[in-house]
Amino acid sequence: MTSKIYVGNLPYSVTDASLESNFSEFGSVSSAKVMMDRDTGRSKGFGFVEMASAEVAQAAIKGLHGMSVDGRSIIVNLARPREEGRGSGGYTSKGYTGQRADVGYGNGGHGGGRY
Repeated sequence: MTSKIYVGNLPYSVTDASLESNFSEFGSVSSAKVMMDRDTGRSKGFGFVEMASAEVAQAAIKGLHGMSVDGRSIIVNLARPREEGRGSGGYTSKGYTGQRADVGYGNGGHGGGRY
């Protein structure tokens, strides 16, 4: 079973290959991916690495967390599962689904219902 690791605060110079190279010192790397902005094509400053086992992943986390890469102290920890239903409301197929009670029509502000 692979263990997925989150790597944050990466400088823009880090590539998939350099990320994989740094983590491979601790064991077998299944995949290494720096997340890229789809509009600009530039790094978002974080990425994910999958390692062969939990033991190897823990060794990499201990060895690399806080390490300086191009003057930036990187953050390395186990990745959390992606949360479903993220966001604070908005327009969906069912219409506006705002979740704040103090925002919306007739709740104060310009043209609101409070005096």
